[in-house]
Amino acid sequence: MKKISKIILSLAVAVFVMPNVQAEHLIVIGANDTHSQIEPASDGLGGLLRRRAAMDEIRRNNKNVIAVHAGDAVQGTLYFSMFKGDVEYAALDSLGYDVVILGNHEFDNGIDELASYYKKIKAVKLSANYDFSNTPLCGVMQPYWIKTVAGKRIGFFGMNVDPKGLISDDKYPGMIYLDNGEVAEATAKYLKDVQKVDFTIMVSHIGYYPEAVGLVGDSIIASRSHYIDMIVGGHTHTLLTPGDPRTQVRNADGKIITIGQNGKAGKYISTYDIDLDDFSVKYGQVKLDKSLDAKANYPAMEAWLTPYKFKVDSVMNHVLGTSARAMGDGDIPSQNWLCDAVMEMLPNVSGIKDIDGVIMNKGGIRQPMPKGNVTEGLMGSMFPFDNRFMVVEVKGSDLLEALRVMATRGGDAVSKEFKVEFSGSGENAKIVSAKLNGKKIDPKKTYRIGSIDYLINGGDHMEALGKGATLFVDTVPYGEHMKNHIKTLTKQNRVVDAKDEPRMINKIK
Repeated sequence: MKKISKIILSLAVAVFVMPNVQAEHLIVIGANDTHSQIEPASDGLGGLLRRRAAMDEIRRNNKNVIAVHAGDAVQGTLYFSMFKGDVEYAALDSLGYDVVILGNHEFDNGIDELASYYKKIKAVKLSANYDFSNTPLCGVMQPYWIKTVAGKRIGFFGMNVDPKGLISDDKYPGMIYLDNGEVAEATAKYLKDVQKVDFTIMVSHIGYYPEAVGLVGDSIIASRSHYIDMIVGGHTHTLLTPGDPRTQVRNADGKIITIGQNGKAGKYISTYDIDLDDFSVKYGQVKLDKSLDAKANYPAMEAWLTPYKFKVDSVMNHVLGTSARAMGDGDIPSQNWLCDAVMEMLPNVSGIKDIDGVIMNKGGIRQPMPKGNVTEGLMGSMFPFDNRFMVVEVKGSDLLEALRVMATRGGDAVSKEFKVEFSGSGENAKIVSAKLNGKKIDPKKTYRIGSIDYLINGGDHMEALGKGATLFVDTVPYGEHMKNHIKTLTKQNRVVDAKDEPRMINKIK
């Protein structure tokens, strides 16, 4: 009897000390806005091989992993300018992405060319708010994807940016945009109520913040939602690091929604560790630096990249001139330099001598300018778009409206002839004072403004610039003129240089 009692007691102790069975986890790897950064960027971060090494290590260390790319895999380096997507789109499968969505730059070469690449991609291709029924992408995209992991149904859906003001109309004929704010919640509700998913993930290329008045961003959609559980974001190049309060947004029911984004150029990847028991999310990030080089041992992939790299390097190494200083991609000095360079060369390019000023877009400057050698490849990467110079004659009232739109995003690139003061930000931004060549802009007068077709045709929501008369449209991509400008500076024993002073100043932030 005593022996039986001891056995019972030992079993009871064994049951008591038995560890709890841990819930399974799902790791979602998030990337966004890698923008053709195949090799490490100028600051030494990023690179395709490092990204693959980091992703493979996560897969080795975790049972359940799903990799997601939130758009703009292309545009920004010579790899896209020269090879049109051959490298980037193939790499999506080489790196093993399970889910991809479209960014706005995927449309840069038109929807026909985009479709030819996207039809080859093995990953699930998501878009819930673009209707492609009457386009070459019909049947290629799907609104959502459900994956069962450890008995739990995980629903992914893709959400895309409003193309108006971002993508030229001729790049997406037949495509119908559906309001992303409305479609996001409706899709998440459908997944929860009808498809009975346990956890919904919005893969987004609409940006963390709204880009213009009347639009929404990930943070707003999350705050209004009842059904979205997590957001893998992109588009605004927002670097959301672990611990940043912006990664935790309370929804309409007071529940925390985790939102992540990795800046741009593939310098980081994010990880979302989802506990499949209580569906809590732990957000992490991996910095793609040289510490990964030893692990990035992929001989076959390197051999595949070698001929592309050789052609890129042959252009990158051709020196055109010299820069006296380093400038960031889209910072104040680079804006000033670009606009003043355009103002200097445009009269000769257009044949119009009395141009009052130049307006460009800081978002069109895709790479930083280093101090020292300025190469042909660098200029091609800085200005990769197929945009053309234009000169228009606009009313002062329309010019003021264009400047107000620029103020809503904190100001933008203008030549030294402008001096603009504004107050506030976003939809509350207002022009306080606007002068051109030292004189207050008169709403009733007309002004000759140099710019590019992207802006004058309504890009970046600059429709006001397109209301005037067109005086000149160039036939050459303006990046070619920028290369020639550097050559001219060199012949004149001049260097690239710029001032730090902003020309659009927020007086009341």
